[in-house]
Amino acid sequence: MKVVAIGGGTGLSALLRGLKLYVDEAARPATLQPAISRLTAVVTVTDEGGSSGRLRRDFRILPPGDIRNCLVALAEDETLIAQLFKYRFAGGRGLKGHSLGNLLLAALTHLTQDFAQAVRLSSKILAIRGEILPSTLADVRLQARLRDGRVLAGESRISKTRVPIRRLRIVPSRCRPLPETLVAIEEADLITLGPGSLYTSLIPNLLVGGIPQAIAGSKALKVYVGNLVTQPGETSGYTAADHLRALHQHARRKLFDLMILNGADLSPALRKRYAAQHAEPVLNDIEEVWAQGVEPILVDLLVEDRVARHDSVRLAQLLIDLVTHRTPPSQQPVRAPARR
Repeated sequence: MKVVAIGGGTGLSALLRGLKLYVDEAARPATLQPAISRLTAVVTVTDEGGSSGRLRRDFRILPPGDIRNCLVALAEDETLIAQLFKYRFAGGRGLKGHSLGNLLLAALTHLTQDFAQAVRLSSKILAIRGEILPSTLADVRLQARLRDGRVLAGESRISKTRVPIRRLRIVPSRCRPLPETLVAIEEADLITLGPGSLYTSLIPNLLVGGIPQAIAGSKALKVYVGNLVTQPGETSGYTAADHLRALHQHARRKLFDLMILNGADLSPALRKRYAAQHAEPVLNDIEEVWAQGVEPILVDLLVEDRVARHDSVRLAQLLIDLVTHRTPPSQQPVRAPARR
């Protein structure tokens, strides 16, 4: 089985932690069948905040943060070198806030003069189970037109907006993906998008020329993993169908066969905590998802650990089952009734 996982932020790295269990046949438990012969992560490169943003401005390189998270997630051993990649300096002039993995990717980029090569070398250092590809090697930035007509530039400003986003664009608009990305998508048996921030982690990948066309033309099973809760400003008031509609509108075509939705309730305490941040559980308007030609799957993948997140192992198992059986016996999701 060949799998392509597209996204960014913490959502993609969480999914990869589950999928990597199916990659290494020697280390994989006998109960996990079948193996993934090729696992490719396609990662957004529009981050402008924190350590990544500083390195991007100071050294004119692509932001390494999301790439670093995926490297650590796919590392064969997350206890030694991977821990060094995650290490973040708490002090020191010029070092405070930087992670060692980001600095290493910056150094390798300057040594090789090639960000993609720096990612490949880092992958070898960590002996990752899979491959990681930036969605583009172009120095791209995000621009968002808000519903009040204003235009915001930059991922950091867009993620903090409290005004709904009407349209997102990438600058320069004619950026291209790596050829390896298009090959991986064409040959894939499963393509996933999400979970992750809709406008700053997911849609940017679909604005890279050639990627949405390749996804739409692929014979793979295409699955969108929906978010558990809305994000203040960015997706305030968005239902499941609203998320899906925004993806299809920016891709300018229908992409997905299935959408995975959370079928579990958040605890009252966590719901209250999110409400204080002006966030809420995503409403599952199942009929509206069906209306877009996408089959919704309601399943409990919720884990509460101060925040709501997807269970990496159960999510990966569900996705593998969807490809191999189409009716995943181990998860027994509640499928929405067919529209009449």
